[in-house]
Parts: sequence; C-alpha cells; structure tokens
Amino acid sequence: MASQNFYEIETARLRLRPLIPDDLDAVHRLWTEPEVRKYLWDDEIISREAAAGIISGSAGCFEERGFGLWAVIHKEDGGLIGFCGFWRFEDGSDFELVYGISPAYWGKGFATETGYVAIRHGFEVAGMDYIPASADTPNTASLRVMQKFGMRREKREIHEGRDTTYYGIFRENFRSANGSTVAPG
Repeated sequence: MASQNFYEIETARLRLRPLIPDDLDAVHRLWTEPEVRKYLWDDEIISREAAAGIISGSAGCFEERGFGLWAVIHKEDGGLIGFCGFWRFEDGSDFELVYGISPAYWGKGFATETGYVAIRHGFEVAGMDYIPASADTPNTASLRVMQKFGMRREKREIHEGRDTTYYGIFRENFRSANGSTVAPG
C-alpha cells in the first residue's frame, strides 16, 4: 500500500492531496455552495454523513486503485478551494473525472490545472487507458474545461431528466496533445 504522500501532486499554484476525514467541514461547505451543488449534486444539499462517506470511499479507492478524490489546496493561502479526481458514474459502471472549485476562485484556471494533473495521474500512475467525464450541458464552463484537456465530445443525451454532455480521452490522445512521455508498465 502506497502512502498518502505518494498520491500528492503539486503545481505552481496548487497542492493536491487525497481527501481526509479532517476535510469534512471544508468539503461539505464547498459541496453545499449553491453554485457548486447546482451541477455537482443536481442542486440537492447533501448531508454531512454523505460527504463523510464519499471521503471514506475515496480513501479506499486510493488504497485499492491508486486514485480517488483529491483536496485542492491553494498554496498562497493554504485553504481548500476545491476537489478533483475520479469517482464512479452514477450507475456505478465506470470512473469519471470530476472537479469542482469554490466560486471565489472561478475564472482563474484552477479547474483546468487540477483536472490536467488528475488526468496525467490517471494515465501515468494509475494505468488508465481511457478517462471519461460528463457535465450538465448548460454548465458551459465545465464543458470548456474538458475541451482544454483535449477531451472529445462523445454524446449528448437526457440522463435522469438532465441534458448531459459526455467527453472522453484516451491515453495516446492525451500524450499527443500534452507531450506526456511517461507510460505505465
């Protein structure tokens, strides 16, 4: 089993580390912000217990698979400003890239920065061959972020009553678009 530190990622402005139980208050606060929950939780306010369960599940996912959900920490002020990583689709069939940044930090490229390093981790460390993502179609900012990663639009459909657009990227396409040279195994 790898240590938590093995899964930490740093960028010029951010530090990503696996979510831990001590993050519960900050993560629950983020996940219940109206602008964040609108698309993340279909505008439902999730309970603290549900948030704690997700944090616990993510820790288990890191242990078993080498990926999960990271806390996004702003280096300058040390605060948790978001999350990103991989979580199961609602139907439980596959993992997808997910990310969310506090509205106070929107428009500064943090979602792109975190998603990019998560995708790189997925391909280069966790050994994924393909990474999907989806967003409610009206969430145009999230769709633009997926395009910045080099993801390709795959389909648009009504899923559980919501207009949803699906994107995805294969390891080789990410490597070609982003100059990645490390390949797993």
